[in-house]
Amino acid sequence: QVQLVESGGGLVQAGGSLRLSCVASGRTFSSAIMGWFRQAPGKGREFVAAIKWSGAITYYADFVKGRFTISRDNAKITVHLQMNSLKPEDTAVYYCAAKWGGSTYYTNDYGYWGQGTQVTVSS
Repeated sequence: QVQLVESGGGLVQAGGSLRLSCVASGRTFSSAIMGWFRQAPGKGREFVAAIKWSGAITYYADFVKGRFTISRDNAKITVHLQMNSLKPEDTAVYYCAAKWGGSTYYTNDYGYWGQGTQVTVSS
């Protein structure tokens, strides 16, 4: 049974940084695509970043390019999202997700989701 557990959210001032982590378990992740999505109050869930576990190929939404970095730790089966230069509009619940198969990385069709971690950026 796949489990994804996020941590690292919190309250930070604009311009600050946070590092989110997603510990994965329950299946072999070597062929998985791992994604980070976020959902702000009153808005739909949107793609933030993704990484193909094999080869560590990364993808980013335009609004986070140059500010966020996604990475994975093979030994700890953990995916990180380093978030720098945070803005108030980055405030949202951030979700880790995993899927196997398929070629798209930015759509919501991930089969497994974590419980989410709140990120609040104050101005």
